[in-house]
Amino acid sequence: MAMKEFLKRLYDNNTQMSRNYPTKIMTQDFLKQLSNFLFPVRKEVTINPGKIDVEWEHLKLQLIELLMPLKPFLKQDEDEIVNDYFNLIPDIYDQLLLDAKAIYEFDPAAHSIEEIVLAYPGFQAIMIYRLAHPLYNFGIPILPRLFTEYAHTNTGIDINPGAQIGKSFFIDHGTGIVIGETTIIGDHVKIYQGVTLGALNVRKEEAKTKRHPTIEDHVIIYSGTTILGGNTTIGHDSVVGGNVWLTQSLEPYSTVYNKSEIRVKNGIERSSEPINFTI
Repeated sequence: MAMKEFLKRLYDNNTQMSRNYPTKIMTQDFLKQLSNFLFPVRKEVTINPGKIDVEWEHLKLQLIELLMPLKPFLKQDEDEIVNDYFNLIPDIYDQLLLDAKAIYEFDPAAHSIEEIVLAYPGFQAIMIYRLAHPLYNFGIPILPRLFTEYAHTNTGIDINPGAQIGKSFFIDHGTGIVIGETTIIGDHVKIYQGVTLGALNVRKEEAKTKRHPTIEDHVIIYSGTTILGGNTTIGHDSVVGGNVWLTQSLEPYSTVYNKSEIRVKNGIERSSEPINFTI
């Protein structure tokens, strides 16, 4: 009897919870097709000029299909949303070209824009963020997060679709980067792996406030650094070194770094001092 009651409760809860949201598979398929449309090198084919209009309209229909289950939550008609979204695609494309150029110019290991588009996880995460951000601004629930979580799964880079990121954004390596919902990032910012731009607290009642830092133009943040708080601003043209913990603002042109001590004992005698590793 107890099991029957549990199964009934499970069924009732799932029926109540399920609102026929867009599936991950549908979302990922749309993202793949849209990114391949913008950068055909990703699928190693040439766009047929005679069919490009047809592909464009097909992508619109796919987005309408993704929006249909969310219709009760939409502030606009889904056709209007889709037209507004696709009118933004040319600007998004130009932004992505600037992102790819920034990566190419700043990373000595990058040999071509094609390599960046095909192989760089930082570019993939930025691309999907830029495709998700307008949907977030339209007030569409769930779908923008499904976009960026797809990138998170593939790259280890977690960019909330609500973050505001300027032009020529550079992510190198990228694994473990977290950029929170109310983060504001200016132009020509460079971020390395393991950087967290997070909140000082996670109280639900402050969900609508600015909880994450502001990073002004031409800032470099090296690996392993954590910057927290909605009132924390990193002034333009600053450099934040690796493994720094910041909860206070920096003036423009600041340089912040950890001064660590490294001791090396040579010889065959073992030290009596314990060695403690923190991973």
